Amino acid sequence: MKIATYETDLTDAQWSYLQPMLPKPKKLGRKPTDRRVVINAILYVLKGGIAWRLLPKNFPPCKTVYHIFRAWSLNGTWAALNDALRICLRLGEGRKAQPSAAILDSQSVKSDGHGGLVGYDAGKKIKGRKRHVLVDTLGLLLGVIVTPANCPERDGAQQVLRRVGDWFKELRRLWVDGGYTGDNFAQWVRDHWPKLDVEVVKRSDVVTGFEILPRRWVVERTFGWLMRHRRLVRDYERTEASAESWIHLAMIRIQLRRLS
Repeated sequence: MKIATYETDLTDAQWSYLQPMLPKPKKLGRKPTDRRVVINAILYVLKGGIAWRLLPKNFPPCKTVYHIFRAWSLNGTWAALNDALRICLRLGEGRKAQPSAAILDSQSVKSDGHGGLVGYDAGKKIKGRKRHVLVDTLGLLLGVIVTPANCPERDGAQQVLRRVGDWFKELRRLWVDGGYTGDNFAQWVRDHWPKLDVEVVKRSDVVTGFEILPRRWVVERTFGWLMRHRRLVRDYERTEASAESWIHLAMIRIQLRRLS
C-alpha cells in the first residue's frame, strides 16, 4: 500500500540531514522498521496531538512507534538529535557552535488526567506541569526540565543548569526574568560557573498591558513555536522524560524545516 503523504512527513532534504545522526540499527534480530516512516508517525502525533492508538493504519503499528519513541527518550537520542541540529543551524547562521549567551524561563501548562506527578502553580492558577527552558539567542533549545507546576522557578533553573551547564563552556551571560531575582540564585550560578553572569530583565512598573522585554522575547517566541504542536498545548505524559522528549522533537522539527 502506498504511504499517504502528510504535512508532517519528513522531506527528502530533511531526511538527508537526520538520517546520518540516527543510532545505528542492531545487526542481529529482525529487520528494523523503516525509521523514516516511524519518525513520520511520531511527528504526526506531535503536530496533531492525537493518542498513539489513533495513528492512521498506513503507519506502522502504534506499539512499534511508541516503543521507539520511548526507547529514544530514555537513552537521550532525541536530546542528542536536537543538539546536533542546533549546531548545524548555528553554524549556518554564521554563529559559533557554542553559544556565549542564553535566556532562561518557564511555562506552566495544564495536565490531562494521566496519573503522573503534577502540581499547582498558584501564580498562573494552573494545575499541571512546568517546563523550564534554556535557549540561545536564536531561540534554539539548549536544555529543558519538566517538573510539577508547583516547582519554584529558581529550583527548576538549577535543575536545567545542572543537566546542561557544563556542556556550554563559552556561556558568559544568562538573562532571566523577575522570578529568578535574588542573591541566592545568582550566587549559586557564580559558585558553579564563575564566568557566567546572571542579568535580570524586569518588567517596567510604569508600562501597563503588553510589553516586549529585551532578550526575554526570544524565549517567549520559543514557547510560541512549541505551542503550535498540539501534543504540547496540554501535558498528556505520564512521565517527565516523555514530556521533555516531545519538546526536543518539536525543536527537531523546527530546525529541520529551517535547515532545508
